Amino acid sequence: MSNNRAALRYAKALFSLSEEQKSADETYTNMQLISTTIESSDELQLVLESTIIKSDVKKNALLAIFENNINAISTKLIDLLIENKRLSDFGSVAEQYISLYDSLSGKENAVVTTAIPLTDTIKKQVLAKVKELTGKEAILENEINPDIIGGFILRVGDVQYDASIANKLSVLKRQFSA
Repeated sequence: MSNNRAALRYAKALFSLSEEQKSADETYTNMQLISTTIESSDELQLVLESTIIKSDVKKNALLAIFENNINAISTKLIDLLIENKRLSDFGSVAEQYISLYDSLSGKENAVVTTAIPLTDTIKKQVLAKVKELTGKEAILENEINPDIIGGFILRVGDVQYDASIANKLSVLKRQFSA
């Protein structure tokens, strides 16, 4: 998923058109489905990025995959991306649309990296803290990384707070070696 600037331009145009036709919510649901599907399928990513496979074959494959699950605007996006030879950016456009929609809806993406999965109670506490800090609702994603040993790393927008054990050990190591 290569060109983020181009993907953002397509996402903005898609959002504008969706708002005009009062289907921004439906298109948001479509883009979530598209993003998840493309992200979870290495084969589909290869097909979209292939220069050997013809555009008609790619379009037919996408329409078969998303049969009756996407609206007309999302289908027109496929045609537009094919016409402009940008079909390899389809997943990026979907991700950019989701980010744009969330941002304009007052939602913030928060990523919490922990050594073990978060419990529902801790998720609620993290969401409450993010809302307190940013004033926005948050969409929480939990990434698991056993290398942090314990604690957590919270990333909201451009801000990151590292309260991991691995980070604290690294700080101590630097202090003792100085």
